[in-house]
Amino acid sequence: MNRVRVLLLNAALGPLDYRVPDGMRVEPGSIVMAPLGPRKLPGVVWETESFPVEEIDPKKLRPLLEVRDVPPLRPPLRRLIEWTAAYYFASPASVLRMVLSSGAAFADNRAISEYRLNGTVPERITPQRQLALEKLVDTQGTVSELAFKAGVSVAVIRGLEKLGVFDREDVSPFAATANPSPDFGTVDLSDDQQNVSNILMEAVRASQFKPFLLDGVTGSGKTEVYFEAIAEALRQDKQVLVLLPEIALTEPFLNRFGMRFGAEPLAWHSGMKQSDRKKNWRALAEGNAKVIVGARSALFLPYANLGLIVVDEAHETSFKQEDGVRYHARDVAVMRGLYEQIPVILASATPAIESRHQVEQGNYELLELPARFGGATMPDIEALDLTEDVPPRGNWLAPTLVAALEENLERGEQSLLFLNRRGFAPLTLCRTCGHRIDCPNCTAWMVEHRLTRRLACHHCGHVMPIPEKCPECGDEDSLVACGPGVERICDEVKMLFPQARTAIVTSDTIWSPQRAADFVNQMEAGAIDIVVGTQLVTKGYHFPNLTLVGVVDADIGLEGGDLRAAERSFQQIAQVAGRAGRAEKPGRVYVQTRMPNAPVIQALIKNDREGFYAAEIEARRQALAPPFARWAAIIVSSEDNKEAMETARLIGQTAPKLDGFSVYGPAPAPLSMLRGRHRHRLLVHALRSVDLQNIMRDWLEKLEWPRAVRVGVDVDPYSFV
Repeated sequence: MNRVRVLLLNAALGPLDYRVPDGMRVEPGSIVMAPLGPRKLPGVVWETESFPVEEIDPKKLRPLLEVRDVPPLRPPLRRLIEWTAAYYFASPASVLRMVLSSGAAFADNRAISEYRLNGTVPERITPQRQLALEKLVDTQGTVSELAFKAGVSVAVIRGLEKLGVFDREDVSPFAATANPSPDFGTVDLSDDQQNVSNILMEAVRASQFKPFLLDGVTGSGKTEVYFEAIAEALRQDKQVLVLLPEIALTEPFLNRFGMRFGAEPLAWHSGMKQSDRKKNWRALAEGNAKVIVGARSALFLPYANLGLIVVDEAHETSFKQEDGVRYHARDVAVMRGLYEQIPVILASATPAIESRHQVEQGNYELLELPARFGGATMPDIEALDLTEDVPPRGNWLAPTLVAALEENLERGEQSLLFLNRRGFAPLTLCRTCGHRIDCPNCTAWMVEHRLTRRLACHHCGHVMPIPEKCPECGDEDSLVACGPGVERICDEVKMLFPQARTAIVTSDTIWSPQRAADFVNQMEAGAIDIVVGTQLVTKGYHFPNLTLVGVVDADIGLEGGDLRAAERSFQQIAQVAGRAGRAEKPGRVYVQTRMPNAPVIQALIKNDREGFYAAEIEARRQALAPPFARWAAIIVSSEDNKEAMETARLIGQTAPKLDGFSVYGPAPAPLSMLRGRHRHRLLVHALRSVDLQNIMRDWLEKLEWPRAVRVGVDVDPYSFV
């Protein structure tokens, strides 16, 4: 009799032992179906030494039902699953679920029915139907995918289908893929670029673990450099993973990649159709796909022969997963490179302090591109003191910036206004009684979105119509929008320059790769004069005719007590400034601020990046803050505030008292209610010499709390709300 240990896709269960029926062949990594009570669950065969369990009589073991006809998960991926689960306090099953998220391992080759709008408009239009018709233009997918993308129920989509609004198409989940050619296109590299690319290509040929920090100023051609490393991996018949921080960057990147390699890579992100996800999963698992470009979850795909990992814009905080398995894709990418024994490239114009520290420690090799490609120069940056260069009453743009916008329009050049705040206004107040409109599920303001005539919570997604009168005092015409969002800035631009062609670029308007591609095409065709956008426009885009950037409110990111506030502000403003003057025409950047003497603003004006980083690193060293020590957050939540508070107190009272290990709190979280759950937080601080994970595991596993209470652990937290 042959017995095996199986990790099931059920986070509430540990691994279980099963009997292998006669004639069935399995090995560690085999994907199987196993019985559990009356149910049939998917799982993966695992090494017994990885997950010790209590031995039981072999006669009591139930037999496996089926082994799927897909390649087994390779040992490096299994080790990565174990490490991620242990480091980030997640169950191995939760991590494994990310590996098998597409369902391709359990799907047969039956066609999948997908639907696409055909232009028919039903006689009866409800608000939900109207929303679906607006959101699903140029979109194809299954009924459930269309419902999710439109933000409506499945019943709405099915109702529209019955009315003949959609055309149906049956597609195969496992269609063939085209592969890129390493020598399809060539590019002339500068001497600096060629030197760096030679180092990266040699690392690919060596097939050894080697992390690189590719530090190049905006417009220096980092992408072209790591494209050469990708080409070398393709020559070695290896697979390549490129991680991007935003879905919106995917489509422009695919086009750019296709021009260099003659075929687009496969994509992987949450906006994809389920049929495409299954096709791509199967293609890379079987080794038929050579390059995949995706969001952070692409890290956990079962590559057959991975030879290189590239993390583009590696400083981006969106690489940190904030719920579920709270991993950081930049760090997990390095660990996957270690287990696969392959090079990892972290590319950024503004590297994270943690990455720079790894260079200082000798763990990463630094490769620098200090100048822009083709002789382009870095833009001049000027601070506009809003206490002196005061915008007119009711406006938000300083006169100096307005004059610069007018000059740019007259020259036929493009401009970008950056404000990292979606919607029209972040707060709606009653001028009569002072009532502010809050989210009913969160301790957060409802943000006015005038384009859709709704108030929205950016934390839980709750939306509501804008009230005609105050919900508190009942006064009509008393509600006033306070503060600016990008929609309000765009309205001001239209008032100042009615002839200008404007575009708003946020996650509300660029919600898919296709929308991003349309925006890029319009910019490149000169169909847009002034862009007003959030952080979505700070990275990855190259528009030669964009010569002016205005940062509307540089002080937003400096408010609050976030450890990384100064670093994030510097990175964000430096990145958005880098959109200006990327070709022959020089660029100008104006930064509106009420704190022109703040170290961040001064560093940007003087182009003193090294001085800023040195000061930030020394401040963290003195405070024993990351990367010189470690943090972990414990988040306790419940629909019952008393239960949450008592559990948080229990955790705090039982905290270990050890040298180099401190626990602060509990205290109500800054966002003390989220999605209807009350939240309390504790912060753990530990020296690098302390075994943080094992201490916390021993501490928390001994405690019991009500089933309705959730206790989450966030190792190396980036969010403190």
